[in-house]
Amino acid sequence: MLWRFFQEQLLGMNWLNDLTGKILDSVGIDISSSVGASIQFFVYDTLKISVLLCILIFAVSYVQTFFPPERSKRIMGRFRGIKANITGALLGAVTPFCSCSSIPIFMGFTSAGLPLGMTFSFLISSPMINPGSLVLLMSIFGTKIAFAYIFPGLCIAVLGGIFIEHLHMDKYIEDFVYSRPGIIDADIEFLNFTQAERIKYSRSEVKATLRVVFPYILAGGGIGAVIHNYIPESIIGGILGDKSPFGVIIAAITGIPVYADIFGTIPIAEALLAKGALLGTVISFMMAVTDLSLPSIIMLRKVIKPRLLAVFILTCSAGIIITGYVFNAFAYMLM
Repeated sequence: MLWRFFQEQLLGMNWLNDLTGKILDSVGIDISSSVGASIQFFVYDTLKISVLLCILIFAVSYVQTFFPPERSKRIMGRFRGIKANITGALLGAVTPFCSCSSIPIFMGFTSAGLPLGMTFSFLISSPMINPGSLVLLMSIFGTKIAFAYIFPGLCIAVLGGIFIEHLHMDKYIEDFVYSRPGIIDADIEFLNFTQAERIKYSRSEVKATLRVVFPYILAGGGIGAVIHNYIPESIIGGILGDKSPFGVIIAAITGIPVYADIFGTIPIAEALLAKGALLGTVISFMMAVTDLSLPSIIMLRKVIKPRLLAVFILTCSAGIIITGYVFNAFAYMLM
């Protein structure tokens, strides 16, 4: 019962959904209508994700002050082989970066001489997974689905990094990357922060992150509300349901042009699942949006040469699509 209370009232904020419905009803909005239900979905999801995001970013930023990039580089430099890939993937998973903001850190790790496979494991996992995504996924979909997203994401990052490492493609990194060895050495030295400075820094990170992410939360909430209340279940089920053998591929391809982070895709994923889309298909969509967005690919092209970029895209795409089909095949075990 304690876990159910934690899941439904603290993470899921069901009380906020009820409160939103009562407020809308008090101002004359019929929440049983399509318009009223859409407004309730939009307001509730936007507020819930924003509140949880602020709390999580503050906590993660505070912890991060003890592990600045320079210190992370020294820790990562101790590992080789598969341990290096696992370390890179795990470091990416605990850092709150989107696909574009993780690229400068990737450059710093590469210029510092860390193994290429390790840096790519970081690059793959960083935008796809973070502590905030785990908590938010748990708040909406439950623990099983949250880990159904996180675990394969780590696997894709580790295996993708191993694959790229064995191809020995270091020569396909642009030359200017190696000529900038101080890119992460010049970062803020968090380790000398006082308690007050750590709190001040964490607050500033909350403001900066929310300023960037909030438009995507609004967009995701709006799209999710439209899907949830206006698009017939038969259409979503026909395209992304169990009768569509190419649903995973369609979802992955559809997600690539969309630029958003995990927080903006959650309301869309929630609505798609409610309308009959399969779990693996929705997971593939979310992974493609966060890991292979068009802006991040354009930025990455400035850092790596076309052949390595193609390997990166194909590796991530294959992992995302395979993950989708595997989870669709075993969805009944996870629900």
